Amino acid sequence: MSSQPSQPSKYSVRRRPLLALGAAALLVPVAACGGSTDGGASGGGDQRLRAVMAFPPAQAMSPYGDDAVTLSRLSVVEGLTRIDAEGAAKPALATKWQRDGAKGWEFTLRDARFQDGDAVDAEAVVRSLAAAQDASPKPRVLSEVRLTAEAAGKRTVRITTDEADPLLPQRLANPSLAILSQAAYAKGEKGGKVNPAGHATGPYTLTEVNGAVSAKLDRNDTYWGRKAKAPGVDVKFVADGTARANALRTGTVDIAEYVPVAQTSLLDEKQIHEVPTARTNTLYLNTENGVFADPAVRAAARSAIDSKALVDGVYEGRADTARGLLGPGVPWAADARKEPEGRAKAASKAEVAKTKEIVLATYTNRPELPEVASAVQQQLQARGFTVKQYVRDYAQMEADALAGKYDAFIQARNTLLDTADPVSYLGSDFTCEGSFNIAQLCDKGVDEAVAKAAGADGLDARHAAEMEAEAKILGADAAVPLVHERFVQGFDSGKVDGVALDPMERRLITADTRLR
Repeated sequence: MSSQPSQPSKYSVRRRPLLALGAAALLVPVAACGGSTDGGASGGGDQRLRAVMAFPPAQAMSPYGDDAVTLSRLSVVEGLTRIDAEGAAKPALATKWQRDGAKGWEFTLRDARFQDGDAVDAEAVVRSLAAAQDASPKPRVLSEVRLTAEAAGKRTVRITTDEADPLLPQRLANPSLAILSQAAYAKGEKGGKVNPAGHATGPYTLTEVNGAVSAKLDRNDTYWGRKAKAPGVDVKFVADGTARANALRTGTVDIAEYVPVAQTSLLDEKQIHEVPTARTNTLYLNTENGVFADPAVRAAARSAIDSKALVDGVYEGRADTARGLLGPGVPWAADARKEPEGRAKAASKAEVAKTKEIVLATYTNRPELPEVASAVQQQLQARGFTVKQYVRDYAQMEADALAGKYDAFIQARNTLLDTADPVSYLGSDFTCEGSFNIAQLCDKGVDEAVAKAAGADGLDARHAAEMEAEAKILGADAAVPLVHERFVQGFDSGKVDGVALDPMERRLITADTRLR
């Protein structure tokens, strides 16, 4: 990866998988979370925080996969912009921006320094965006747009796109486009390793990563904004949701990410913080190969799904029945929703019974999904399908899922994670060239609808176009929404302040998070 690109860079994308702990790592005692000798139990803003996170680093905290989300949730990295609760772009490392022609934008940088002391300047921004382009795989947020970044002054960056992109300020808030210092990049290694430890700009500095087991953060005392109230955070990565909940219940951690619904009854009510999200659990059907290449068979699978039974039986009421690809976490979607277009007539049960056995796959990292898969298996079998389950760690499955190796795949997908607008999700998951197209869908009408949404200038016009795209995708029965998730973050509200309950899942521990 070149640390000093000789010319402006262009981008397009893909994202790395979430990696869970292997069986051996699960045996690491959660009680070993670091911190002060009294474990922080006495409270106080001078105490280090102890957190247990659900997803261990997949690439040693490289920002080009889902590790970027972890870095964002731990307040280590920042981009040019950030996203507010309404999904609007707000200043971060850039203080202001304006359009410069149909395809250009100009960003003015604030006076800030990296955690290693280097200045945040236009050259650093251009270098970081060029590195994201060269990364393999590239960040998914860039899947439907190509960018060129160049310095227009010491603190001015001009970014142009190949097509008009009204969402560029939101796009640049994505954690995979974090700005890092020159020392973060391996010299002379294009597309090579990148190390954010000590080279980012956030209120916490990543000072230590112990494989997939733990990490250490220290307060960044030179941060340009409000300094972190806690002196640091000691992080454990534990994929087992029950272990995370037990750690919170026994007081060995202060914050437990993603507490499984089944564990909430064992916790004190003040430890349970439920958040409506933009995450939809979806059954992706392989439209290219196998049984589900037939639209009538896909329609039969869709007609077999009982979302309410999943909400009641698996999520114990802590989820919402599926209404479309975009759920309650996208509040404008309900009023703008359109009926699915062009659905095939469902194959009869007798016709379905003649089809080959299907492989229904999902992953263990989200504790409800294997149970969801079992319930969906039963619903499909009742419709005449012969179903074999395949459940593994996500890191062992993503490549095969993207290659179309499974007939059906259950995925929990945050529809706003990439740009705080669903157009990026619609493009990456459902267009012919989409980088995350598990359904293997290639439909001209869908591509045109997504392109129309991506190019729409104005919120109402873009929302209307996005719902047209949703209607076409659902009409193809490429994806069957199962439930709209709510997630539970675990911390004792009587002992911990300032934890971010973010529907977009980008923030958790912030500069304001502290023990009382």
